[in-house]
Amino acid sequence: MIRSNICLNAHPVGCAKEVENQIAFVKAQNTKRGRTPGSPISGGSHAGGETAPLKAVLVVGCSTGYGLASRITASFGYGAATVGVSYENEGTETKSGTPGWYNNLAFDRAAGNAGIPSITINGDAFSDKVRAEVIEAAKKFGITFDLVVYSLASPVRTDPDTGELYRSVLKPFGKPYSGKTLDVMTGELSDRTIEVATEDEAAQTVKVMGGEDWQRWMTQLEKAGVLAKGCTTVAYSYIGPDLSHAVYRDGTIGEAKKHLEATARQMNEALGKTLGGSAYVSVNKGLVTRSSAVIPVIPLYLSVLFKVMKEKGNHEGCIEQIERLYAERLYAKTSVPLDENNLIRIDDYEMSPDVQNAVTDRMAQLTQENVSELADLDGYRHDFLVTAGFDVPGVDYDADIALNTVGA
Repeated sequence: MIRSNICLNAHPVGCAKEVENQIAFVKAQNTKRGRTPGSPISGGSHAGGETAPLKAVLVVGCSTGYGLASRITASFGYGAATVGVSYENEGTETKSGTPGWYNNLAFDRAAGNAGIPSITINGDAFSDKVRAEVIEAAKKFGITFDLVVYSLASPVRTDPDTGELYRSVLKPFGKPYSGKTLDVMTGELSDRTIEVATEDEAAQTVKVMGGEDWQRWMTQLEKAGVLAKGCTTVAYSYIGPDLSHAVYRDGTIGEAKKHLEATARQMNEALGKTLGGSAYVSVNKGLVTRSSAVIPVIPLYLSVLFKVMKEKGNHEGCIEQIERLYAERLYAKTSVPLDENNLIRIDDYEMSPDVQNAVTDRMAQLTQENVSELADLDGYRHDFLVTAGFDVPGVDYDADIALNTVGA
């Protein structure tokens, strides 16, 4: 059930199978890297020396995309207990649940089978009530968080202090933005124009997607004493190519991301003084997510990017990105590598000059007639469907299933 590049339903078995696939990838990387889950690690604020194992991780926004990959990598790559927070709808006998609902069920089942502690809290991650539940759970199980991953992608946020509801928008500043977008299922190109944001819309977007809530999480967790000494926290961002900057990096979302980055610098200093900890923003690769599929130009750009990167042999999905983020950035054997703006750049393959030059050349040549030749439509479509548990190899989509189960 797809409308306007949004999948309205999900497949329990497909979602569960994809979680299993990501777990299998991380386990394979353990062997490849000679990594033993639960063993001492290097990096973070203790770079250059061996530290205790990564014991407990909180993932705020744990159910899909980068958040889910972060939780899987923490548990199956490093043996960490996890607390995950997300807001998902349960399936019923007549209506599909959200993909994240099935992903969480599948993760908890796999973690339980592996003897890895996991707690999933379903609720509004912007609320103090849910923060209190996380703190209570941490104290109950006697854990303090070595890593806090902030990976929320919600369009609305209610201010815990005022009760005011803020809504984020994806709009440019200065002048309307026009660009081509791609229908995921048909491959048809069309033009779309987005009007200019108002000052109020820009301010609300920062309230939803900036660093305010992330900082509130860290403040309350530290005050409650559930952050470990040397705790690291990381939030995710995206910069992308010049062609999308007008509507993304230089628009309302970009303003929010810049606020997120400024917040990271403030928290990095504060955590360093109180806990010897660190705060980072990781700029990740553009990937097919439930959010990115509805941004004009991005689906078309990504489909071309995938084609180029697959030809060059350096294409990555969410789990590949996050496994590399942990192993080669956050817990590298040297200090955490940062760019001139103190950002972790795990989008390095995407933004390399050879990749971007090839993508730019193809984008300039694109027409409806040659889009299937110059872009990876099949690959993009597959990735889009997989986010909702469809088109996953090994799943019998003709079989009857119960929509209120884990998908076993």
